[in-house]
Amino acid sequence: MHASVTTSPQAEVTVDTATIEVITGIAAGVVSPDAPARAHVVWSEADTGLWAANYGGYYGGVIDQQGAHFFVSDTYGQYVGDFRSLHEAQDRLAERLHDLLPDVRRTLD
Repeated sequence: MHASVTTSPQAEVTVDTATIEVITGIAAGVVSPDAPARAHVVWSEADTGLWAANYGGYYGGVIDQQGAHFFVSDTYGQYVGDFRSLHEAQDRLAERLHDLLPDVRRTLD
């Protein structure tokens, strides 16, 4: 017995790992296609002059005000810097968290 199989040419596609994870998550119903690109930082004042960051449901670090300085440490307790304003300190910690935890995408409402 003899069988012929005709195949059509297929284009080769290269996909990076992050894209594969998103596609797999969408197919499994775990990730929605309109998931945020990154999590938002939610701030709470834990004590006078001490702010804690919540990054997508995870501890993100703290900002400790000492006089006119705002000292920042990240989610791992690593020193991020000394800043002159709370806003600057919060922005820098948010940038650091986006770099350190790129897979955290969940937001808290």
